[in-house]
Amino acid sequence: MTGNFGGDVPEPPERVALRTIAREWLRLGCIGFGGPPTHIALLRRLCVEERQWIGAKEFEDAIATTNLLPGPASTQLAIFCAWRLRRSAGALLGGVCFILPGLVLILALSVVFLASHPPDWVLGAAAGAGAAVPAVALSAAWRLVPASRDRIGAGNTRQVRWALYALVGGAAAATVGAYLVLVILACGLTEIVIRRQGRPWSGSARVFLPALILHGTAVGGLGALVWVAFKVGALSYGGGFVIVPLMQHDVVVTYHWMTDAQFLNAVALGQITPGPVVQTMAVVGYAAGGLGGGLLAALIVFAPSFVFVLVGAPHFDQIRANNSVESFLTGAGPAVIGAIAGSAIPLGLTFQHLWQIPVLAGAVVWLFAARRGVVSGLLLAGTVGILVALSGVPA
Repeated sequence: MTGNFGGDVPEPPERVALRTIAREWLRLGCIGFGGPPTHIALLRRLCVEERQWIGAKEFEDAIATTNLLPGPASTQLAIFCAWRLRRSAGALLGGVCFILPGLVLILALSVVFLASHPPDWVLGAAAGAGAAVPAVALSAAWRLVPASRDRIGAGNTRQVRWALYALVGGAAAATVGAYLVLVILACGLTEIVIRRQGRPWSGSARVFLPALILHGTAVGGLGALVWVAFKVGALSYGGGFVIVPLMQHDVVVTYHWMTDAQFLNAVALGQITPGPVVQTMAVVGYAAGGLGGGLLAALIVFAPSFVFVLVGAPHFDQIRANNSVESFLTGAGPAVIGAIAGSAIPLGLTFQHLWQIPVLAGAVVWLFAARRGVVSGLLLAGTVGILVALSGVPA
């Protein structure tokens, strides 16, 4: 096996049956709790270590390349690994099987948590888990910092640019969330301009400009749901948690599909269910249009990931080697980190009960001091909320 994706893509050592891909990727979708690190570890164990379908170098190159693409990177990695075994049929089947278990579970939970009159214990669980979400946002941002600072390079000027991009992203998420995509794109394009040093832009640099134009369109009704889902799936750069500031203003303020508290619940559900965090969009779709809305939102939010892999997989090495793409991600990355951290502010301001503040403090200790997992932290916070509700305290 080699790490070269372009031109002559190596064939797998054996012809893997589609039913095998369906079984294995469905299994990964069922046990993939814990977000991208868990997904990558499970895929590596299956494809590299146990079955030896993909070489270690090729797998690491695929991780690096999917992290350059907008959208949920670990989902795109799962789609790529299935594409590597059976090309388009494998990618479509494997991707659907990887996404489906988490989607079914999160829609089922949406029915319970977004009911008109849920039981008190459900309200308590939602309020408790929601109280921990700002801490999860800070933790997600913190984990991305080292790699992003290394990418921009040493030197005071570059590190100052990194800090400025992060500050701009954080300020945008905290104040003008509706325009966050524009801010992230602007930071990426700024870095391209700086690194080009007056030379003409390459064609690859211009691929980001349609996103700037497209963001200016706004529609209502079903079209609004499609647009928000597309924005999350196609224009979210960096970690999965960047979807929070991308969605919050649209979902709560612009279209009134959810209350602030319900949006917190949706984010928490996206964290504790298996599969990618962007499945939070299915909860939003359910709130906007019932089960049909949830399924439509899921279809739209994941469609770009399938397109990126199906079209780009044979050329992953060229994508990684493209200077404009690398420069864009170098500038957009810290803006994304700032946006994720900045989203903790509007999320925290949505609290409706004083008891949620000590739950948030406990979550910060759990994630930063004790260095424990996100899923366990959210479940623990939800349990505290249940106990508070059962004790008679308003939840």
